[in-house]
Amino acid sequence: MAIKIYIDQGHNPVNPNAGAEGNGLREQNLVYTIGQELAALLRANGNFEVRLSRPTPDTQLGNSKASSLSARVNEANAWGADYFISLHTNASSSPNAGGTEAYVFSVPSAAASLAEDIVEGVSEYTGLRDRGVFARSGLYVLRKTQMPSTLVELGFISNPEEAALMRDRPDLFARGIYEGILEYTGV
Repeated sequence: MAIKIYIDQGHNPVNPNAGAEGNGLREQNLVYTIGQELAALLRANGNFEVRLSRPTPDTQLGNSKASSLSARVNEANAWGADYFISLHTNASSSPNAGGTEAYVFSVPSAAASLAEDIVEGVSEYTGLRDRGVFARSGLYVLRKTQMPSTLVELGFISNPEEAALMRDRPDLFARGIYEGILEYTGV
């Protein structure tokens, strides 16, 4: 039986719930592309069934931040996803802040183990620093999902080098996440 992965490309193309901006780029566009590339890798494997929160670049979820988040979670829960992976870019007031990190509801947990493998994979394929995995029980998409869930901050959109890498080489981020999923699931 196929493993069901729900890929949440964080944020909407426009407000409500649009993402961060930095270095002339928009978070929602970067994670849209990375999510599409990840979905293609998982589907080609044959052992995974995939759903995307934003199947098209114009997909708009909800009419407020709250309804946008609940639409993602409700779809994953109703579908019976085995894992929920929310893709985001980080931001900082310092352009030097960098690296990949992930959040989960609690540590230790199945979600934390999955997140550790994903962060290691992204770090290995992109060369970005592994910043670790942290518990953030207040995040809606981690609190309300019924399966192991992680929110991955792929890199810093506020860091010129990392922003350019996410723009120019989304395949590296997708491959890193994919390899982390393979490591965790044993596929």
